[in-house]
Amino acid sequence: MNGRRLVDRVAVVTGAARGIGRAIAERLAAEGARLVVADIDEAEAERAAKAIGGGAIAARVDIGSEASVAALADLVRARHGHCEILVNNAGILDMTGIATMTMDRYRKVLDINQDGAVRVTLAMLPLVKAAPGPRRILNIASIMGLRGAPDSIPYSTAKGALVNFTRALACDLAPDGILVNALAPGFIDTRMALLPDGSGHEHDTDWFKDIYIKYGRIPLRRAGSPEDIAGPAFFLCSDDATYVTGQILPVDGGVSATF
Repeated sequence: MNGRRLVDRVAVVTGAARGIGRAIAERLAAEGARLVVADIDEAEAERAAKAIGGGAIAARVDIGSEASVAALADLVRARHGHCEILVNNAGILDMTGIATMTMDRYRKVLDINQDGAVRVTLAMLPLVKAAPGPRRILNIASIMGLRGAPDSIPYSTAKGALVNFTRALACDLAPDGILVNALAPGFIDTRMALLPDGSGHEHDTDWFKDIYIKYGRIPLRRAGSPEDIAGPAFFLCSDDATYVTGQILPVDGGVSATF
């Protein structure tokens, strides 16, 4: 026994070229899964797949395009014939409030952050159903889909929709034995945490240090890392989670407990 828990299971992770998706892909690969590193940035996906090794392959996918998503499913079908683990991680950040929001912007964010996960799931579901082993679908939501926050209407709405998509999908797929869950990350140190003006990360600002660290709005008093998300992701994709479905797990250092 080599101790790896996901040997030969096919895992497709979207948005896997960097950040949370990359960390999840690396963890699943370390446990023996055969990775498809899917990302809109094909060059970065290729670099990530090469670094991950273990037969990982890269695939360009634009989750806003049905044709692109269909091509991803075709690639997985041709290469592996099935998929045990699907991680819907790809998305975009948007910090828009009602004062400046337009319907075009609102639709764009929902089209990527919520509809994108639906597109990928619909395209990949026949391959998930065809898999011989335990099957898992994991969506990456956000605590902003569970709580309100200023200047976040499109993003929070999309992530909130993803939360209930997860719950409803879990009910639909339970008779097939396919488990569906979501993670709701909090403040994570990725490129999404970069300030719009390019001056640094939100975690380095005085307001963040005062409110979330000094005064304990994040009880663990630090921002999270992508690796902090990868561990819970592995758990929900593993055989330790055989009676867990339709659940949304906040991974946020305790911040949602202090709201």
